[in-house]
Amino acid sequence: MRRMSRDGRDMLWSPDAYAEAVHFAARAHKGQTVPGSDMPYMVHICNVAMEVMTAVASASDRVEQPDLAVQCALLHDVVEDTDVAYEQVKEAFGQAVADGVAALSKDDRLKNKSEKMADSLRRIKDQPREIWMVKLADRIVNLQPPPHYWKEQKIRDYHAEAIAIHGALGSAHGALSKRLAAKIEEYRRYF
Repeated sequence: MRRMSRDGRDMLWSPDAYAEAVHFAARAHKGQTVPGSDMPYMVHICNVAMEVMTAVASASDRVEQPDLAVQCALLHDVVEDTDVAYEQVKEAFGQAVADGVAALSKDDRLKNKSEKMADSLRRIKDQPREIWMVKLADRIVNLQPPPHYWKEQKIRDYHAEAIAIHGALGSAHGALSKRLAAKIEEYRRYF
């Protein structure tokens, strides 16, 4: 759904909804850094949102709920990686955003990494395609040079997970699917 600004211009998403979510995420992730670096974790969050926003703005696929996609991109790690609870997200952003963030959060009650991935993909697939887009964007952003302390097998496993994500969710958005496929291919240079 396209939005109109007060002066009649077409808007792809609500700047107010973006600002509310980015401020919430910044408070939640305060003091966290990107693993293996000294960069604030918000760099990761904003890069995921940028990937989603670029996809929304592309003409390749229509996105029905751009605000849902953008807000979930900004909030995708708040339940998994901070003290923020599902109910807090629901109260601040509503049921659809909270459900999207919950689906994007790994279930730490599962011990096996492959079980976590299968569970995660199943829960994401139960959500609107805008949530699928966030997972694609997250993996695109994460297919950067791996942390120096990762062993070759972990790098290979991460690559295999990216392939599984692409296979399960790639139909959500053509531009994101192509971008993830290219990143998967480029990632091979690390093993």
